Amino acid sequence: MALRTFVKISGVTNLSDARYCAGMYVDLIGFAVEENSEKYVTPAQFQEITGWVSGLEFVGEFSSLPAKDALGILKSYPSINWVEHTRIDDLVMLKEAGFKPIYKKDLSEVRHMESDIATILKKEGILFHITSNDDPLTKSDKEVISKLTEKCEVILGAGLSADNVIGLIDTLKLKGIVLEGGKEIKPGLKDFDELADILEVLEIEE
Repeated sequence: MALRTFVKISGVTNLSDARYCAGMYVDLIGFAVEENSEKYVTPAQFQEITGWVSGLEFVGEFSSLPAKDALGILKSYPSINWVEHTRIDDLVMLKEAGFKPIYKKDLSEVRHMESDIATILKKEGILFHITSNDDPLTKSDKEVISKLTEKCEVILGAGLSADNVIGLIDTLKLKGIVLEGGKEIKPGLKDFDELADILEVLEIEE
């Protein structure tokens, strides 16, 4: 079994999500490693969760910390080899330190400068994680995303459902998608809802 596209799960906080995602053959699972994050995962929690899963890679998710500070934090998460950040300059520095980079930005913030952003990301080999408050995505949203995917690799984290995910991947020429991890109802009991529905649609038999 495999998935028909590249998949990242963001904001993982529990073993139930991690094990389910590993079993579904997602590519990356991300962990918020800034202490002020709502979904912050301590180094001890990270080791406890990731010690039970295999076959995927781990992302350290940052929103505001400078690259120098991020590198200090990442020393406590030695199995992380991807980083996600909201600033390109910091990502370039983290990439130079050996991490694989993902740029996260809301679509509204890159509208009208999509060509410049895409050119920089392609040159630096950075994946673009697009977010948006629009659900469903508007026609204008899709036009901007299409312009970006012509020049750089985009993973979409907005406007996704089990009904539209395959169509969006194909028509927008996406590298992949991003879904959000949830909360455990209690240890070992998890309501996956839409995350599971979307992943099941993407399953392909080998």
